[in-house]
Amino acid sequence: MGKAGRIIVVVGPSGAGKDSLIGYAKTTFSGHPNVRFIRRVITRPCDGTTEDHASMTPEAFAAVKDAGGFAVTWAAHGLEYGIPAEHRAFVASGGVAIANGSRPALSLFDEAFAAMTVVNVTARPEIRAERLQARGRESREDILERLARSTTAIHGDFDVVNIDNSGALEDAGEALVRVIRQSLA
Repeated sequence: MGKAGRIIVVVGPSGAGKDSLIGYAKTTFSGHPNVRFIRRVITRPCDGTTEDHASMTPEAFAAVKDAGGFAVTWAAHGLEYGIPAEHRAFVASGGVAIANGSRPALSLFDEAFAAMTVVNVTARPEIRAERLQARGRESREDILERLARSTTAIHGDFDVVNIDNSGALEDAGEALVRVIRQSLA
């Protein structure tokens, strides 16, 4: 790993399929020494139905944050999210790291990492509604409210790639794979 690396931050509204796309790409790059999929830390228990993440109590999260253990942190939906600081060195040494992020936190990612690409995942509202309902974590009314207030806008001067994940997972997944391969070139 000789050249500068890059972080790829995957963002998009709930139900767009960010975790599914990341999982697809993770399978493609399994074992690749220059590609790392970041397991973010969340103040939410792991329950098998949500993304694979490291779980922390709010108190433990605050302690790690205060000790400088996160490269990026943000709050959303009553939870705290963090990207462990060790990933900075991997990217600085030429690695490509992929993280499930948040649009409001993009400027924080941009400050923490020398090079960043934003992958903005979208899906048609009816597709998102089906996916959110299948999770079983929210009432239909909550889902409709979430869809009404969501946006796909990216604010800031970032390198952005848009991927529509309304169709076959393989199509959108291969689009993310191409973004990763271009970052390795």
